[in-house]
Parts: sequence; C-alpha cells; structure tokens
Amino acid sequence: MKRIVITFLTLIALQACEIDRLPHGSMDSDTIINDPDASLEALLNGTYAQLKAWSDPMHRMGEYAGDNMMIRGSSTDAFYEFISYARTPNNYRLTQFWDSGYKAIAQASNIIKMIEEGQDEAIDNNIGEAYYIRGMMYFYLTRAFGRPYYQNPETNLGVPIVNGTPDDVINLELPDRATVQESYEQAISDLKKAEELLTIDKGPIYASREAAQAMLSRVYLYMSGTYDSPNTEYAQLAVDYASKVINSGKYSLLPREQFMEYNTYIPEANNETIFAIKRVASEFSGFDHYYGVGGMYANIGGMGWGEMYASAKYLELLSETGRNDWRPDNYHLTDARAAFIQPTYAVDENGNYTEVFRFIKRDGDALNYVQADITRSGGTLTATEGEDSYILTEVDPEQEIYSINYKDGETYTGVIDYFISLNRVYPQFYITKASLEGEESHLHSPVISRLGEVYLNRAEAYAKLGDYASALEDLNLIRERSIVGGGYTSLDASNASERIDKERQLELAYQAERSYDVFRNGKDLTRIYPGPHNQFETIEATDFRVVYYIPQDAINSYPGTLTQNPTQ
Repeated sequence: MKRIVITFLTLIALQACEIDRLPHGSMDSDTIINDPDASLEALLNGTYAQLKAWSDPMHRMGEYAGDNMMIRGSSTDAFYEFISYARTPNNYRLTQFWDSGYKAIAQASNIIKMIEEGQDEAIDNNIGEAYYIRGMMYFYLTRAFGRPYYQNPETNLGVPIVNGTPDDVINLELPDRATVQESYEQAISDLKKAEELLTIDKGPIYASREAAQAMLSRVYLYMSGTYDSPNTEYAQLAVDYASKVINSGKYSLLPREQFMEYNTYIPEANNETIFAIKRVASEFSGFDHYYGVGGMYANIGGMGWGEMYASAKYLELLSETGRNDWRPDNYHLTDARAAFIQPTYAVDENGNYTEVFRFIKRDGDALNYVQADITRSGGTLTATEGEDSYILTEVDPEQEIYSINYKDGETYTGVIDYFISLNRVYPQFYITKASLEGEESHLHSPVISRLGEVYLNRAEAYAKLGDYASALEDLNLIRERSIVGGGYTSLDASNASERIDKERQLELAYQAERSYDVFRNGKDLTRIYPGPHNQFETIEATDFRVVYYIPQDAINSYPGTLTQNPTQ
C-alpha cells in the first residue's frame, strides 16, 4: 500500500515553510485506517490545544480596547497598545493571536482534508468539531483584522483563507488577504458544515451543533448592519440561529444567585455555557496564574498583579437602577453582575474600616478619584480632604448618595463608602469574572458562547427587524435576571439601540466582546473616566485604529503578498 504521510502541521504565522508537527513527525494512513477514531481524537486534541494559547491575546485585544476596565498606569507590556490605541504591527501578543489562530486553522483543515466523511457518526462528529474550530477562528481573526462588516465588506480586506497545508510546501505561494465578505463567507460555510456533522453532544468543552448555531447567530448579527441602516436578511438569520439554540432545550439561564457565581463553576457543571475553552489547574505551576487573564484583574490569595480595575463608566452603569453596595456589613447588589466586582476595602491596625466620601473630580485635563474622610454630627456629614472641609448635600440619603460643592467651583456626586486601598492613585475595584473557577485563584476557562449572549443576539436582531415586542421579551429576560423588577416597559426605534447595547455591555463585560460591539454598530467609543488612557478621546467606528495591524513577523515571512492594514 502506498504510504500517505499526513503531516499534522501548521505554518507558524504562515511563516515560510516552518512546520509544527505531531510527535514523531507524522501519522501515516495505516494508523488512521486501523484506528480512525483514536487517531482523529488525537488530532483534535492538538487542535483544541491551540485555542488555549489563542484565547489569552483574544481576550486582551477585545476587552482592553473597550470601556469596561482601566489600568493603574502605562505599561511596557505589549497589551498596553490595545488599551492606548497606539497600534503597531510589532506586538508579540498580536503575533500570538495570529499564530495560534492559524495553527488551529491549519490543524483543523488537515483533519478535514485527510479524514473521509461518512464512515460512522463518531468520525463525522469529530470532523464537525474541526469545521467548528476553523469557522470560529476565521470569524475571530476577521473581526480583529478586518473592518466592521457594514463598511464595504466587498472591498475591505479580511484575512488570508488558507485551508490546510498545500501539497507543494517547497514552492509555497499563499494567497493575499480575502475581502471581509469572503472571510465571513468562509466562516459561515465552515460553521454550517459543523452544524450538519455535529450530532453527538460531548458537553460544553467540545464543539456541538448548538455551539455552531450560537456562533452563527453572532456572525450574522455582525453582518446585520447598524440600527439606523440594518440588513434585514442577516438580522433574520441571526434570529433563526439564535432560536435554534434556545429551542433546543439543552441550556438554561442560571437563576440569579447561581449566575452571581458563574465564574466559579467549571464549564461542565454550568447549564448556561454552550462552549468554553477548558483550562485545568495542572496547566499552571502556581505563580503562572499571575500571567493569565485574571491575574491582571485581581490579586486573590496573594496571586496576581491586580493592576486593572472596573472602569468608573462600567461601575456607574451597574448602579444605574440603584446603588450596588459592596461593604461587608451592608452588602447589597442591585445588579447581579456587580458580583464580579470586588473592591479592596482597607482596614486599620484595629481591623476597622475608614468611612469616606468617594467621588470623581475634574483635575485639569484629567479625571481622578477622591476619597475624603467623613465625620458625622447628627444628620450633618462633613467630608475632609487635607485642610479643606465640605458639608455634603443629600441626593439620595437612603442609598448614601450625596453631592459636594468642591473647591474648583464644580458640584460632584458621590457615595459614602469605606476607603478602598489604592494602586498608585486609583481605588482597586477588582474584577473576578476571569478568576476563581473551582476556587483555584485565577483559573478560568474562557467562555466563547453562553445562552445569555444568544438571547441578546436575538433581541438585537429582532430590533433591527422592527419586531420590538419580541426584542423586549428577550431583552427583559436577561435584564430581570440581574435586576429584580428592572425590566423595561417598552422598546421602540427611539431607545432600542441604547438599551440593547447597554445590556450587552453589562452582561458580556470581561468576555472580550465590548469593543467589537461598539464599532460593528457604527458607534463611537468614549472612555471619560479615571485612568492613564486618553480620557477625552473619541474613537469613531471609521477610525483606522478600530482594526489591528497584521503582525509584521507574519508579513516578513509570508510566502506571497500579505497586505498590511492602512496606517491612517
């Protein structure tokens, strides 16, 4: 028998001909023919493994470029470019995202090319998993490197479509970037094929039919245009695929109390998770947790840098319908999603908290927090900052919200709280949504799709179709889970965009969705809150910095032309 050597490889960042192989370099046809199930499982495990390395920069690129978080100060780490919008092509985290994404595409493609469909249900299901991973990677790569879909997708560039190792790797010539439209079409084709082949549900840490449908609901939502100029064909497809997931009956929204502990459940024990990238504690050697996503958001049990915090904008949004009070002796959360925020209240040498009035002031061209000591005399509250004292004015005394006529002549509103320890000059509002899985400090299995998002996908798509009654029903299902009695009484063309997008921000914060959600709907990103970023800059959806540069390492070693994104 002619021996067919299956090179299970990838082009590292599509670099020349540098091949990443399985142990022992190859898997021949006899091995696959004699034990196709075991062989395919081994190949798939390697493909899933690429998602672990990919998920780290994926999170940082999507979340840091948004407005849900702030950092204590500028950083020499490459991720600071994501926060500051100082886009450069020489960024190792950007390269890791590209490399890992294309490794997953190459490995999935080789499985698809080398394993014949129709042998049995299990083999077809495994091939379907490969299609899902490949389709998902093309979508995520395109939304990072290609412009929002509503902006001329037929001419704007997406990403190269390279489905597997070419037969001739010696005289390799790979295609330039496809258009955004072609890149989306490739993702959709793969995900639809996955939907067809995936008939076995192995749980939320593996691709499933519903995972493919959930991703298709998101892909079509990204293609559905803006609220002002919707593409109703794609909006309807987003509704259709979201409905398939919802109507499958396989998933359920966690009740409010359980939802507030979402991050602590392993994916297999979470009825809302559709697909997550499984991580386990044995992959980390203790202090490696510092370098995971959660390690920047919090220090838990002495583990983690704890240098990024919930933004004042996000905190204000959480308390829009009523104050969230994290004080240990007065703990009350109006919005369940506030459970993923943990302020670091400081105690003195006697274990006592210090009562302060916290507000945000304008300091020249910057916004900064103030935590002024409080003294009480009967019903009068006095805030003291240095040698300056101020009588506070009631705004909502039941929630301990007051205003201050400050020395700069401005009136600011703030809350009575306990002193929160500072990092540099910023109170530490730790974020735990990417930590505490199984109580393992910063262990976190990144959630790719969950039912809460699918309902919000459908709500937005319904609104773009003008079916506001159905949109309101889906929107309130998510909103009332977190805010008891907080549902909206109406939804129409005048408020749907603001209300649905706000709910997506609240619900999907710290899941790497926010910046893409803003720009795909043609909106501006503003970050008018404390932090070292440019606080008063407006980043429009047409700004060249909305998309990332193709990594320069990939361009330098690409066997063919690889066109860079515009520099302005």
